[in-house]
Amino acid sequence: MSALPTGFTKLEPFVRDWAFATEKKRSEKRWSSTKEDFQVFYDAMLECLTSAFEEIDKYEIGKMPEQIKILYYLVLAFAEASPHVELYKGDSKVPYSFDAERFVASHGDISD
Repeated sequence: MSALPTGFTKLEPFVRDWAFATEKKRSEKRWSSTKEDFQVFYDAMLECLTSAFEEIDKYEIGKMPEQIKILYYLVLAFAEASPHVELYKGDSKVPYSFDAERFVASHGDISD
């Protein structure tokens, strides 16, 4: 069975590495990603982002089926990764800023 809803199988290769339920895990992925990691994920997500929003929007937060949750986590990861493609030239660091790892989510490992 697919981890994602019908129509999103192209995103399956990203589930293991990008679909994390917590901000902490998504941040750790972002900090360790390469320019190529960001670009490949960005391109795949951008292609189906509108469809993903439409699919997720059918459900209330907290009442999403598992496949929709995973799609939702990919969209959250895209939101965090996209500035690295669009603004930071693929760098995992934010230019002219202190180390992002100093930011600690106050909610830690609580799922979104």
